[in-house]
Amino acid sequence: MRWQIKFEESARNTLKKLDKSVRVQIEKYLDKLSGIDDPRQRGKGLTGSRAGQWRYRVGDYRLICEIHDDVLVVLVLEIGHRSKIYS
Repeated sequence: MRWQIKFEESARNTLKKLDKSVRVQIEKYLDKLSGIDDPRQRGKGLTGSRAGQWRYRVGDYRLICEIHDDVLVVLVLEIGHRSKIYS
């Protein structure tokens, strides 16, 4: 079973603007994530106003995602540096 990785338009635009080395690192991480049985194994569930969303750590960057089990999709909502992503 393979998970699809989809992006919100704003997350895709952010990814395109990142330095190439960071972008490649994130893309490799997402490729590995799509191949595992349960993407919750690698992430951390968020709480409070972001309850139901998941955080993935890739170097100094964080990916905020939603996981849709019914259609096997990990939807990337936001990508940002760890110092700015939660503000």
